[in-house]
Amino acid sequence: MKSLRHHGLSVEAAMKWYANHFSIPQNEQLLWSLTGLLHDFDYEQYPDCKAPDGHPFVGVKILDDRGYPAEVGRAILGHATYSGTPRDTLMAKTLFAVDELSGLITAAALVRPDKSILNLEVSPVLKRFKDKGFARGCNRDDIVLGAEELGIELRSHCENVLKALQIYAKENEAQ
Repeated sequence: MKSLRHHGLSVEAAMKWYANHFSIPQNEQLLWSLTGLLHDFDYEQYPDCKAPDGHPFVGVKILDDRGYPAEVGRAILGHATYSGTPRDTLMAKTLFAVDELSGLITAAALVRPDKSILNLEVSPVLKRFKDKGFARGCNRDDIVLGAEELGIELRSHCENVLKALQIYAKENEAQ
């Protein structure tokens, strides 16, 4: 599904931005990016969230079986509050914080006449955030909790993720 791939790439971009922001060592930044990219890879095939044979449990098992670092699987489990997995690393907290918000920002861009994220500003995103009828699938409580867990004010967090998605869009526009 094209939208799921786009979401994974968006979360990857936000994870990469935050890894740089938090001065994560270069060799670990790749792990952050990879975690963002892969966090929902099993969703389309195993959409039965909350079930032990659904998302993200199946995906994490696949990653474990293929030798991915345990911290990747733990962060992916932590992005699903129903998994019961605590978000006890900065990478896990960041994945949770950027997941829903990247979806909301993308939706806010798609309702613009030009459908471009490049000239989107944070104020319209926050206005859409307050509109519970807009992008109903985005869990606003998770967005707020994610910012709190990172210790970043919501507006600043929105600015950061928007910046990350704009950088990603510019890089891909040039290709």
